[in-house]
Amino acid sequence: MSTHDDNWFIEHFDSAGTAFGLRLNSKLEEVRTDYQHIEMWDTETFGYLMTIDGATMLTSRDNFLYHEMMAHPALFSHQGARNVLIIGGGDCGTLREVLRHEGVARATQIDIDEQVTRFSEKYFPELCERNDDPRAELRFEDGVKFMQECEAASFDVIIVDSTDPVGPAEGLFKAEFFRHCHRALADGGVLVQQSESPLLHSSTIIRDLHSNMREAGFESTRTLPFPQPVYPSGWWSCTLAGKGCDVGEFREADARGKGFETHYYTSDIHKGALSLPPFMARALQA
Repeated sequence: MSTHDDNWFIEHFDSAGTAFGLRLNSKLEEVRTDYQHIEMWDTETFGYLMTIDGATMLTSRDNFLYHEMMAHPALFSHQGARNVLIIGGGDCGTLREVLRHEGVARATQIDIDEQVTRFSEKYFPELCERNDDPRAELRFEDGVKFMQECEAASFDVIIVDSTDPVGPAEGLFKAEFFRHCHRALADGGVLVQQSESPLLHSSTIIRDLHSNMREAGFESTRTLPFPQPVYPSGWWSCTLAGKGCDVGEFREADARGKGFETHYYTSDIHKGALSLPPFMARALQA
């Protein structure tokens, strides 16, 4: 739930008893699609803000944290990804990060709601600068259905850049969906799913993700936490799963000499994120 009183956008996280707010300059635009209610805001200190059904999706100021951690740990955990699939990710920031890797020959993005991309092109053009890359393919369709029908062993890395596990994204957190991902990955393939707040969800959503991924056939799973000021608790995570590879290992030397600029991700950040705080380790072992 969110409120917009006295020039503030405030998102209430009732289950956690907390809230997050940004002072607004103005509301820019909104649209109700067949899937969700998307609103665009101009904030005083975080640039543009996109919300979906009242929940914060991204801002100009801090989206790099999420996009870099959704892309680079997975790609450097793979031995040399050529074909990458992004489920969700309609703002195109993760796609941009994926295509910074010169070895990627094809990046396919599947998002159910085209309007997310259209708003991103208008308000976050820096995230869409690779949309015309000849290696990129943007498709607007149901990601769950796409995974059910795609050919076996057709991707090296699958990135599930989804919203919270409610509504259209609920199916993206289930073991059945991960079984389709496992089938669609070639040997040595890596799956990554955004996995909510370590502080709020380690013993629920994140633990269930590990269980569902392993039930689907993935041999190794690791959760990497990272800061994300605009999301519940200000702390977020991505969870990696490996098909015939250990996602606790990555190409550290290649990450260190990656040859492109990042604002958050480094090889040291990656290595540090693999060392879980004890409370998370205990929750995931429970």
